[in-house]
Amino acid sequence: MTVMTEHHSLPGGPDALERALGDAHDPDNPLGHDAVLAADERAEILPAGEAALDTYGFNAEFVPKRHGGRLSRIDRLMHMMRTVSRRDPTLALAYGFTNYISGSAMWTAGSDVQQQQMAQILLSGRKTAAGYNELPHGNDFTRTDLTATPTADSSRYLINGRKQIVNNLGRADAVVLLARTGEGPGNRSHSHLWVDLRDAPADQLRRDYRFPTVGLRGCLIGGADFTDLAVPADASIGPVGSAMETVLRAFQTTRAVLPGMMVGTADTQLRTVTRFALDRALYGRRVADLPHARATLVGAFLDLLAGDCLCTVACRALHVLPGQTSVITAVNKYVVPKVLHKTSQTLGTLLGANSYWRDGRYGICEKFGRDLPAITFAHANAAVSQATTLPQLPRLATTSWLTAELPPAELFDLSMPLDDIDYQALELTSRGADQLTALLYDPAAVAALPPAAARITALLRDDLADLGRRCRALPPSEHSVVAGRSGFALADRYAHLSMAAACIGVWRYNQHTTDAFLRDDAWLTGALSRIAARLGHDVGALPAAVEQHLFDELTAREEQRAGYDLDRSRLAQA
Repeated sequence: MTVMTEHHSLPGGPDALERALGDAHDPDNPLGHDAVLAADERAEILPAGEAALDTYGFNAEFVPKRHGGRLSRIDRLMHMMRTVSRRDPTLALAYGFTNYISGSAMWTAGSDVQQQQMAQILLSGRKTAAGYNELPHGNDFTRTDLTATPTADSSRYLINGRKQIVNNLGRADAVVLLARTGEGPGNRSHSHLWVDLRDAPADQLRRDYRFPTVGLRGCLIGGADFTDLAVPADASIGPVGSAMETVLRAFQTTRAVLPGMMVGTADTQLRTVTRFALDRALYGRRVADLPHARATLVGAFLDLLAGDCLCTVACRALHVLPGQTSVITAVNKYVVPKVLHKTSQTLGTLLGANSYWRDGRYGICEKFGRDLPAITFAHANAAVSQATTLPQLPRLATTSWLTAELPPAELFDLSMPLDDIDYQALELTSRGADQLTALLYDPAAVAALPPAAARITALLRDDLADLGRRCRALPPSEHSVVAGRSGFALADRYAHLSMAAACIGVWRYNQHTTDAFLRDDAWLTGALSRIAARLGHDVGALPAAVEQHLFDELTAREEQRAGYDLDRSRLAQA
């Protein structure tokens, strides 16, 4: 317990962590962009980065306070991971997010003894892994082939099979392993096992595989072969056969955090391209003065803010509306990466040939452009997130849309405190409740909006009503995992409407903040305009004065080294 106390007492918070990482643009900083790019060329995790996070005691962020760590609020965890991901997505994923994926299952269903064991490993600076993936089945965990079979005397399980594309598996002390413990095809045939890997015999465990990747090159993406590896009968995390229920709860938290990490990656890309546009001349003018370039930069800024709104609301909902986050977090995991990936590609067009450079002042964009879409491999992909949402839409359309009560202010007000995360309070499904989108048809909320935003919200309210009619008319086959394009298209529309509602909520419930920009009409109108355009509405270009105002904010944050997210994070300077 001494180690736990030491980690818990370390200074915390994104600002302190950013200072520990130092100025990203300092060529002499072993944690700066030059060092990050050099490590990527070697396909290794930034050594100084891991050492710095060890010194910081970063693993404590993944351990609940009751076990000696610093984990209490999921939005804090998101911002801590964002700070690392802004510096190097490989470091964020390779050092720690896998620890949280395995930890989320443990904090959801593990016994006190198992939770203490995981806490001891993490707070000692070591690694755990989350063993889910098998290449033949991708994210379809119900088809897992790896088996755990009881011995004749039921004193142990014998594990046989293979796991692949698992981060940190080759260097982890222990793994949360998804295994087939029953012969039937249903969800009750799978269990999580807590497996200590440190003393496993070589003839029973091979884990020296590594899979090279295009993005996140330094991540130790590996595999393992299990041959009659014996583990104790009490290795099951939760009751035998309960793995899928645990996944449905635990992954709600990871689906909230991971897109928030990606906002940090997008922040660095936008910052780098903004600096390029301010520095580079074309046709006798700065690139930043060209209308298309300026519109592209402002659009990327608005997409980042909209994505952060939904990420923030998803994280806060885990504390405030735990019965509804099976949908909110799935929507978050689907639409935010999709929007940010598109933004990344668009920003690359402004860099032109510079987008292919792997060193120099703008080289970080090439790496981050590869890393950003690869981040989602660490977790359920877009199709899985939509497949989680789609079956719930007809019930939401019948019982909630246009009739749900308004969400509490705590869901949006960034100044309001939150209770510690309660993993057991998370529901397996939303039970037909959706308070987030209620803001789209709340008369008081709409009346408080600036006129341009109110007009767009009226279009989105009509979209929600139309979506409800179409979802209620869906045949059963179109809201299942075998749904066709029409069903998934409805899930896509719903995701964008949820993002719009999150933007409205964040704007409305933070009018008391000292941040004048967060209170401003411009970003809300701009963000809603881009969402409406993606839904097929012809809302036209932003007024020139609004675009100029947003561009001025964008460039001011670059000059002041302030983050482009809602928190306007202060970035380290030499």
